Amino acid sequence: MHIHILGICGTFMGGIAAIARAAGFKVTGCDANVYPPMSTQLQSLGIELISGYTTDQVNLKPDLFVIGNVVTRGNPLMEEILNRGLPYTSGPQWVGEHILTAKHVLAVAGTHGKTTTSSMLAWILEDAGKNPGFLIGGMPENFGISARNTDSEFFVIEADEYDTAFFDKRSKFVHYRTTTAVLNNLEFDHADIFPDLAAIETQFHHLVRTIPGKGLIVVNGREDSLARVLARGSWSAIERFGGTPGWDAGEADAEGAFDVLYDSAVQGRVHWDLMGEHNRLNAIAAIAAARRAGVAPARAIEALASFKNVKRRMEVRGSAGGVTVYDDFAHHPTAIATTIAGLRAKVGDARILAVLEPRSNTMKLGVMKAALPASLAAADLVFGYGAKEGKDALGWNLGEALHPLGVKASTYDALDPLVAAIKSAARPGDHVLVMSNGGFGGVHQKILDALG
Repeated sequence: MHIHILGICGTFMGGIAAIARAAGFKVTGCDANVYPPMSTQLQSLGIELISGYTTDQVNLKPDLFVIGNVVTRGNPLMEEILNRGLPYTSGPQWVGEHILTAKHVLAVAGTHGKTTTSSMLAWILEDAGKNPGFLIGGMPENFGISARNTDSEFFVIEADEYDTAFFDKRSKFVHYRTTTAVLNNLEFDHADIFPDLAAIETQFHHLVRTIPGKGLIVVNGREDSLARVLARGSWSAIERFGGTPGWDAGEADAEGAFDVLYDSAVQGRVHWDLMGEHNRLNAIAAIAAARRAGVAPARAIEALASFKNVKRRMEVRGSAGGVTVYDDFAHHPTAIATTIAGLRAKVGDARILAVLEPRSNTMKLGVMKAALPASLAAADLVFGYGAKEGKDALGWNLGEALHPLGVKASTYDALDPLVAAIKSAARPGDHVLVMSNGGFGGVHQKILDALG
């Protein structure tokens, strides 16, 4: 079978391409810009890539066009597919129908922590000899790839609530034939497609309705929103984490180690160097889900000692002039606050210089701008960046939004003055935490170069 993927260079669709190729499908694809590292990774697998959405690609005559959710009506190739009545489907539906059938699918959903928890779970299963397949929206450093297909019965997938495609407005995760689900947390996000939190809760309940009676739901017991989701009906076993009864994480010591508890009984102690309570909760959720796949808690705890985290999750990008620069994907106020808290727990009284680019669709709409000052309050200095023009331009005034932080916050609409301000303010022993869900114009290296 030959599939042609539209929007192939995104992490999710690129992962589908790699999995399809490994499963024996002929794969070609296109994107607006064919760019590394995904383009390099796919070409190394023998996947032909085309830059742009030209209508002549229908002449490749694939058996099926697989459509990424970056594709909209008006896309010339999509219009040609529709006009000719050619067969097409979405990426999530294709994965569900061609890869995940007959698998024990372990799906990790939630507003925050999906990528990290999926990576932890995949690594636990790998370390225990389960050889899982996986499709993750980031790069787990233990694997060095974001997706793979294996002959294992287990498959770990990051289960995103974003919509499936322009022609399918259900959340992606309803397609995944989930057996074990992790519901990490649930807050309002994706204001570009959801009107309110209740609408997202409805989508999460659609996921719950797809889980079989023999399945398991591992749910954050601290979240009222998830309690409302389950109160609408559930037909599977439920295990809770984040308190008693159920799974919980003890307080971390100075090195980050913590006890794992189940119904208050200690199951073992995780020794690692990850920071923050959010990562401890991610860990116990992964341990609970792995137990359903046959990995004993003690074995899972042992595996986490060698977990290397995910690219762009508190990743140290380098040090210069005695200043350490980190890269983190945080872009929602809750994630920003927990990321800063995690770094604070590690560095103590050392200064944290938070550098934020609010560029997610939700942030650009200004829906959460009022929550930004509180989320950044634990940083010593705050540097905000908001482009005035282009696709990432903010539709609101970042300086006004950060005004409650007073003199410790400053804002910029160009990278050079931003970097110059950070260089001027930084001193040996400081920690510069860069947060964005995009490339941020390579600002991390620009800061390191300036400091050096």
